[in-house]
Amino acid sequence: MDYESKISKQIRDLPRSGIRDFFELVIGRPDVISLGVGEPDKPTPWAIREAAIRSLEKGQTSYTSNLGLESLRIAISDYVENQFKTKYDPKTEILVTVGVSEALDLAFRACLNPGDEVIYHEPCYVSYGPSISMAYGVPVMVETREENEFALMAADVEKAITPRTKVIALNFPTNPTGGIMPPEELEKIAALAIKHDLLVFTDEIYCELLYDGRQHKSIVEFPGMKERTILLHGFSKAFAMTGWRLGYACAPSPLREAMMKIHQYCMLCAPILSQVAGLEALRLGKSAFEDMRVSYEERRNLIVERLNGMGLHCFNPGGAFYVFPDIRSTGLTSKEFAIGLLESKGVAVVPGGAFGSPGEGFVRCCYATAPDLIVKAMDLMEEFVTEVRAGKRAAA
Repeated sequence: MDYESKISKQIRDLPRSGIRDFFELVIGRPDVISLGVGEPDKPTPWAIREAAIRSLEKGQTSYTSNLGLESLRIAISDYVENQFKTKYDPKTEILVTVGVSEALDLAFRACLNPGDEVIYHEPCYVSYGPSISMAYGVPVMVETREENEFALMAADVEKAITPRTKVIALNFPTNPTGGIMPPEELEKIAALAIKHDLLVFTDEIYCELLYDGRQHKSIVEFPGMKERTILLHGFSKAFAMTGWRLGYACAPSPLREAMMKIHQYCMLCAPILSQVAGLEALRLGKSAFEDMRVSYEERRNLIVERLNGMGLHCFNPGGAFYVFPDIRSTGLTSKEFAIGLLESKGVAVVPGGAFGSPGEGFVRCCYATAPDLIVKAMDLMEEFVTEVRAGKRAAA
C-alpha cells in the first residue's frame, strides 16, 4: 500500500521535533549528564501532590465540566488578576486545558482560516510553526538576535505584517534562549496589533521564573489589548508539574467559546486529579516556587560564568531556565557540537537549529539540573571545547 498517499499532506510535510530526534540518542544511557530536558529537576511540591492523593482517596475520579472545575477557574481568575493586572470572568473567559500545548493548538484552530498568516519569533519552542501549519495557517518567522538578548523587536514585526496577517504569537520568557521582552518593545507591538486589527496569543508559561529583580509585564496589560489577546498559561514550569498536563487559556468570551467547541470534542476535559492539584498550587502561589526560582538564579549565574570562561559567549538570560551559548567559535555546527559532546563526554545539550534556523550556531542548556551536575557538565564541556580547538589548530 502507498501509505504516503494516505497520510494528510498537512501532516506528511511537517518535520519531526528536532528535540525528540536528538534525545533518541540519549535514551537508555544512564551515564549521560543531561542539560537538555526542559523541566524542573525537583518533583512537584509535596502539598500539591498530597492534595491529589486526598482527592483520589475521596474517589474524585469523574469527568469535570468541559471548561474545568469552577473552583479552579475562580482561582485562575484571581491568580491572573494578581499576576497580569487583568480580570477574567471564570464563567465565560477561562478554559482549563491539557497543558499549554493544547491551549496553543486550540487558539490556532479556533481563529485561523486557511491562508491566514501568523507572525512568530525564532528561536522558539519547536511546536509553534507546526501548530500554525496544522491549523492551515501560514507561519511567518521573525528572527530574534543575540545583540537584542533575543527580544522581539517591534520594527521587525512591522516589516512582517501583510494584509493576510491575523495573529502575532509571543512567548516570553522564551524557550530556548531565556530572553525577555523590554516593556517599551512590548508596548510598540501592542500598538501594531491595534493599528492592524490583529489578535495576539501570548504564552506566559515561564513568567514566574525571572531573575535579577525583574518584574514581568504581559502584552495583555496594555490598554486595548485584553479584547484582542488570548493569554496562555499553565502549571508545568514554575510549579514543577510537567507530567500533570495542566494549562489554561484566558480570552474574550467569543474566542473562549470557539476554543471550547474544539476542546469538548477532542479532549473533553483535563484530568480531575490534575485540576485538584492545580487548585492547591494556586492556593500556595509564590510560596510553592520561590525557593526553586532562587535556586535557578544561582545555577544560571554559575553556568553563564563557566560558559563565558571557556570562550563560548553567552548572554545572561533574564528568565526561564535555559542558556543559549554561541558555539560558532569552535568551528562546529550546532548538531556537530551536540553529538560530539554527547559521544565523547556524555553530556547532552540540544542543537540550536532544533528551535529554528536563527538558532544555528548555538546550543540550548537547561540549568534546572543539580548544581554538582552542572559543574561536572561544564568541566566536561570545557575539555571538549579545548580538544576541538586544539584539533582545529593541528589540522590547520
